[in-house]
Formats: sequence, structure tokens, C-alpha cells
Amino acid sequence: MRLRPRQKLFVERSLAALATRANTLGIAPTGAGKTIMLSAVTGESIGDTDAKACVLAHRDELTVQNCAKFGRVNPAIATSVLDATTKSWGGQVTFAMVPTLTRERNLASMPKLDLLVIDEAHHAVADSYRRIIDHVRNANPEARIFGVTATPNRGDKKGLRAVFDNVADQVRLGELIASGHLVPPRTFVIDVGVQDKLRAVRKTVSDFDMAEVAEIMDRAPITDEVIRHWQEKANDRPTVVFCSTVAHAAHVAEAFNAAGIPTGLIHGDLPGEERRAILEAFARGEIRVITNVAVLTEGWDDPPTSCVVLLRPSSYKSTMIQMVGRGLRTVDPAEFPGVVKTDCIVLDFGTSSLTHGTLEQDADLDGKTETGDAPTKTCPSCKADIPLACRECPICGELVADDEDDPKSQ
Repeated sequence: MRLRPRQKLFVERSLAALATRANTLGIAPTGAGKTIMLSAVTGESIGDTDAKACVLAHRDELTVQNCAKFGRVNPAIATSVLDATTKSWGGQVTFAMVPTLTRERNLASMPKLDLLVIDEAHHAVADSYRRIIDHVRNANPEARIFGVTATPNRGDKKGLRAVFDNVADQVRLGELIASGHLVPPRTFVIDVGVQDKLRAVRKTVSDFDMAEVAEIMDRAPITDEVIRHWQEKANDRPTVVFCSTVAHAAHVAEAFNAAGIPTGLIHGDLPGEERRAILEAFARGEIRVITNVAVLTEGWDDPPTSCVVLLRPSSYKSTMIQMVGRGLRTVDPAEFPGVVKTDCIVLDFGTSSLTHGTLEQDADLDGKTETGDAPTKTCPSCKADIPLACRECPICGELVADDEDDPKSQ
């Protein structure tokens, strides 16, 4: 598989960082091809050696997806899987599910690793991940850690400094939209008379209190308005709807179905087989809309999806970006013949876009560099090396002034 020029640059910068450091973090938005780039970095790092690597993910869908894409990029490298049903370290690269690997018996069976790769690396400071990372480092102090994420800033404000002390590269959303590798979003903020109530909802450690949000949003007149606006602005588009609670998602799905729009419901308590069956029906076009609660926020990949409906606010911008990112992928005509996708409609019935700014406002091509080394600067708080274009440190969250805004540079 041939990498796009920007993907190749990301891989080169990541390899350069790993050549001189024990760890590095790569940041790229949903749709940039993180799995492809992760696979290329892993393959280049261990190719033509007897080195062993492990790629971590936190859900079985991601483990399967990562293993399949790795095989397309590195067909000559043997792989194996460690999850709830299969436990093998036989491949040179093993794809492991974190909840399974973190168990003592499974950790004890882990061979000495030379490279640990962490997908969705904003999870890396969680206790389960740290248990695995510490085990790898204790077994081999020379092991390198490579992480990839679209959203390095965690909702609980925990920095990633304990695992990553530098950022190899950061691909910007606007960069990919401008180059045609993502479709542009068209955002509609729709006030159904509840914005003031949503602004008054209390925040928990990780986000707004979704039970309170449901009290406001899970009402038939609001759901009727949602369906009316969807029919006006996104009728027949493959659509994913993000709801506040399972009951809310179920009620929205029921209303869509009652309106003659085939709709499925996904939530965390569904058995894996049932969840996969619904997603496959959506991919085949048998259902047009999927409602969900926090399950499809990250890691889910369905390029034809061209409408995202937000029926819950997000206290953190990273969550909003993850949700909207589900609809920004372009469509490969060879894989999806006859499917035309030029944009993604975002219907925001909450306050996220008003609070955080639209994704178009986030598009920032400053510091875009096509060739050569990525220009860097040092975070004044945690001293990490980060890309020059960063206005917020991806490691610790410190706001970092641009040189031209820094009075010391005047």
C-alpha cells in the first residue's frame, strides 16, 4: 500500500523521533489514516529484524481493524491476536486488547517487547495502560513507546507526560480538508429552545451530567424537531446520532423508525455479535440512521457516513471533534462504487459548536511544512518538544503563545 505524501511525512518524523528517544506521540485527526501510519511506523521499526512489537487497543473492533490494516501495509510480517477469545504471541507483531492483556496471567505470558504501540493514545495514562507499559519497560528498559491519537487532551485534564515527553508530528484537520483528504463539515446549530437549560447543566469530572441532559433533550417534541430538521437538511444520508443516555438513544431510534426511517441502536451493553450485525446492516444501507451513546465516538470507521447529529453537549472540545470526525472521511470509489460524498452535514441541537467553535474555525494551516524536519518549540510548563504550530501543549495542556504573540520576542 502506498502512503499519501502527508502520511509518509508523518511516518518519517515518527521514525526520526523513535531513533533518538524512548517514546514519541503522533497526533492526527480522524480520517487522516492513523492506522495506516501506525502500521507503517511499526513495520519500518521492526522490519528485517527479530524484534517483537505489540499494538494496543481498548476495544475488540479496533484490535481486528488494526490487525487487518497492518496486514495490508506489511504483508510479509506475521501477526497474532490477544483478546478475549484468542491469546497468541506467535506473530512478530501482536494486536492486543487492553482489558484482556492487563490481567495478571496474560501479562505474565508477554514476551520481551522492543516496541509498544498505543492506538488512541490519550488513554495511555489510565491505570490499565500504565500496568502494561510498566511491565514492558521492566522487562526491557530499551523498549520504545509509540502512541497515536486524534485528541491528546483528556477530559479529566490528566496530561500524557508520564508516558510521552515529545510530539513527533501533528497533522491538522484543516490541512486534510484543504488537500481533499477529508470532506468539509457544514454545521447547523439548531436551537429547539433548550440552549439556556443545557448551559446550566452541571459538569462531572469527565463531561456534563448526561442524566440531566436527558431530562432536557429526551422529550418527544424535541425528537420530532430533530427528525423534521434531518428530513429537511440530510434526508437519506447515512447518519450517526450521538445521544445522552441509552434510554434517550432508544427513544430517538423508535421515533425515526416510526417516521419510516430504518434506524438501529448501539450501546455498550449490547452483545458484540448484535452490535456488529447492526453496524453491518448500516454499512449495507439496510438501515439509514444509527443512534448511540459513547460507543461510536472513536475508532468506528464508515466512510459513506455523511451526517452527524449531536443531541448532547460536550464540555470538552476533543469529544466534539471525535464525534464530528465520524462523518469527515472521504469515500474511495473503488471500495464504494456509486457513492458520492462531498461534505458532511452536522446538525448540532446542543451547545457544543457555540462553546468550542465550529470545525471550520479550527482549520489551521499555520506551520504546515511539506518537507524537512518538523519545526518545534519547547513547552514552558512541561518542557516537552512539541510542533511549532501548537497553541496548546498536547502533553500537559498548557496554553503556549505563538512567537509573534510572545512579548519576549518583540
